[in-house]
Amino acid sequence: MTYSLVTGGAGFLGSHLCDHLISKGHFVICVDNLITGSPDNIAHLIGHDRFKFIRHDVTEFLYVTEDLDYIFHFASPASPIDYLKFPIQTLKVGSLGTHKALGLAKNKQCRFLLASTSECYGDPLVHPQTEDYWGNVNPIGPRGVYDEAKRFAEAITMAYHRHHGVATRIVRIFNTYGPRMRLHDGRALPAFIFQAMTDQEVTVFGDGSQTRSFCYIDDLIRGIYALMMSDENEPVNIGNQAEISILDFAKEVIRLTDSKSKIVFEALPVDDPKIRQPDISKAKRVLNWEPEVELVDGINRSIPYFKKKVQQEIAD
Repeated sequence: MTYSLVTGGAGFLGSHLCDHLISKGHFVICVDNLITGSPDNIAHLIGHDRFKFIRHDVTEFLYVTEDLDYIFHFASPASPIDYLKFPIQTLKVGSLGTHKALGLAKNKQCRFLLASTSECYGDPLVHPQTEDYWGNVNPIGPRGVYDEAKRFAEAITMAYHRHHGVATRIVRIFNTYGPRMRLHDGRALPAFIFQAMTDQEVTVFGDGSQTRSFCYIDDLIRGIYALMMSDENEPVNIGNQAEISILDFAKEVIRLTDSKSKIVFEALPVDDPKIRQPDISKAKRVLNWEPEVELVDGINRSIPYFKKKVQQEIAD
């Protein structure tokens, strides 16, 4: 039996990863303190004979009896609303949490994958962003708690690889969307869909010219699994290269939800990146991976989930 531990396993990304690992025959140990994760995301796995849930803060020592083959470290608040609400916890899980998870990987002599982020590139001065770009990050700005936590996490991961010989992997995740995102986590898709489905004004920050590249969750998880199974130790971008302005993205959501909403503009948040697009040449070359789901298809796949969540909220 292959044993995989997923920290942050009840979150948006982590829960989909748990599903994928179980589909591959793994026994999955999901660890989450539920600060931003939700029991709803893993409810369908409770009772599965190859799934175990441990409610635990990964910044504290974690004892696991099983012999582990893989650790996927996904624990962290990941949206601006979350890491601005929990700045200290975000810094702690990126530093202490990563340290604890790496220590467990060293003890179990298993492979370790860090879920890092495109936020390591900050507000980039090169476009698209390649893995050898060091970034343009404001360490003392409000977003710095997340950016620097992840940059430290990458540094300690590489230190464990070089000094202790731990088999480590680092994925830099670009904007991802799909079912199980929280309606009010502050990210573009759930915000736009909620406003559009309730015929509210759809809020676009700045003039909407800032760009993002949105990757559907299934594509992302495929890439992450391929990276873990590869021999690549240094960071790899996983994301969709199809770039779109936030304004055009909002218009597309309004169209696909058949909404009557109008778009309004508000001030751009501090240090909000103006451009964000991954160079995925390395992922194509090393992992033989590239995204398959087009944006319109991905949004359409997501709409039924969000429609159900909106209806539940209205009913409550």
